[in-house]
Amino acid sequence: MTKDADPAFRHRTPPELQSLLDASDALTQKWQALPPLARNEWICWTISAEQEATREKRRARLREEILDGKKRPCCWPGCPHRRESARKWVDA
Repeated sequence: MTKDADPAFRHRTPPELQSLLDASDALTQKWQALPPLARNEWICWTISAEQEATREKRRARLREEILDGKKRPCCWPGCPHRRESARKWVDA
């Protein structure tokens, strides 16, 4: 984490992800059991894809992997938007 990163920064849950959570009690329970920073990493990973088709694939993978007990997206370096300079690129 860079020295200007804000550990308190959190993305809002996008409607598409909220729909996934609303459709599955099991997913919602596992999601709520994740620490806030881990949930933020999943959200950032899903919304950071440029194409909707890729975001859809990531949401499906998120569902599968969280239900399997995974805590964070694989090979994701962390939310870059926690840096103040990067927040202009997302609607936090």
